[in-house]
Amino acid sequence: MRELKGFEEPSGRRRPMGASHGHAHADKRNWLERRRDEEASLGLTTQPYCLIVGGGQGGLGLAARLKRMGVPTLIVDKAERPGDQWRGRYKSLCLHDPVWYDHMPYLPFPDHWPVFTPKDQIGDWLEMYTKVMELNYWPRTECVSANFDEQSGTWRVEVQRDGQRVTLQPTQLILATGMSGVPNVPVYPGAEAFKGQQHHSSRHPGGDAWSGKRAVVIGANNSAHDICADLVENGAEVTMVQRSSTHIVRSDSLMDLVFGGLYSEDAVESGLSTDKADMLFASIPYKVLPSFHQPVFEAIKERDKDFYERLAKAGFMLDFGDDESGLFMKYVRRGSGYYIDVGASELIANGTIKLKSAPGLGVERIEADAVVLNDGSRLPADLIVYATGYGSMNGWAAKLISQEVADKVGRCWGLGSGTTNDPGPYEGELRNMWKPTQQDNLWFHGGNLHQSRHYSLYLALQLKARFEGIDTSVYGLAESHHTG
Repeated sequence: MRELKGFEEPSGRRRPMGASHGHAHADKRNWLERRRDEEASLGLTTQPYCLIVGGGQGGLGLAARLKRMGVPTLIVDKAERPGDQWRGRYKSLCLHDPVWYDHMPYLPFPDHWPVFTPKDQIGDWLEMYTKVMELNYWPRTECVSANFDEQSGTWRVEVQRDGQRVTLQPTQLILATGMSGVPNVPVYPGAEAFKGQQHHSSRHPGGDAWSGKRAVVIGANNSAHDICADLVENGAEVTMVQRSSTHIVRSDSLMDLVFGGLYSEDAVESGLSTDKADMLFASIPYKVLPSFHQPVFEAIKERDKDFYERLAKAGFMLDFGDDESGLFMKYVRRGSGYYIDVGASELIANGTIKLKSAPGLGVERIEADAVVLNDGSRLPADLIVYATGYGSMNGWAAKLISQEVADKVGRCWGLGSGTTNDPGPYEGELRNMWKPTQQDNLWFHGGNLHQSRHYSLYLALQLKARFEGIDTSVYGLAESHHTG
């Protein structure tokens, strides 16, 4: 489904005039005045139909879709300005996916854009995107609580905006807080006695201050690799603690053999649009997708055989997913357990990043100046980084609404039956993503830039249908345009 008949987006031949020639029109305001009035009223004198919690690329892309469809929408985010979700991360961070895979809805990156976008550059792009797409965005606004009124069918959402409490009453509440939930911060005996610094990877500012110091990074997935490499480049002595196997795929191999046919300069030059590439990518059901990816990752194993052998010789535990289907299936099943290698793996293979690795390896306790593992080894440390991942997105529902609602909704992400807690790993769709949940008028939106871009259309269409009062009591909306 591409759009709703009778509610097509105002694009192309349906674009607005922008100017009202003559003097007969009743509204004498110019564009700037109308825009200011909209920003001033939404959430204060008028209520948004949709409230999006989270102003990263997911929330912005969905809001842009809803704006084009004429659905009153407000984004709230605790950041100082759009893009700070990226600017505030560690200094060396860049996108691991290539530029052709990462466009935002309606506004693709220009053709000079780097293949891997640095964090501050993507931050600036998101800030520009918010302005150009005329999105209603409240920065410095934290969502405190949300409660659903069954009788009115609306939410009562308390937010703290610039230090003042504001009550919003949207009809639809969308949690666009990424594909993950609240950070998993382990509690180890003795941690309170540690004399150095310790923090979760989500709060790691960068390695600048750690030259000549000793760092221990607990974890071995994407963030752990990036942070270890950043610390080493800044002169720290770094040890990575790997507790279970990790899927590693080199960036070049991923781009050549996995992305290349759909998302690459060759694809662009062949005339394949991002929209068509997204449709082709999404057209393969998750149930059969492993059979498509297994031979590709077998080819990657052979292509990078020496690379994998060197990593294994260094003691790194490797895997290619439950059924050898590689990166994407591990991503949709778990949302973790992988690293797209952009250089850190070589530092592990040559010993620059030290490695402690064994099945079941864990932290026994923290001492004043060291991490003690359950194999008896003691790792002296001035810094401990917990690259220990995140919980399910429904953790945000528990935090903002209630544990009861979070339990009713069930787990987000991972393959299952879609709207329940069914644990079946090879069925249906991603649980609770971009679709109705067990809680009325509560939605989850997220994923990487590709998924946020593609599936924002279908979530926006569902929200638009409800806004216009179209009957959605059956799965599949009556009278819609379909792709051929």
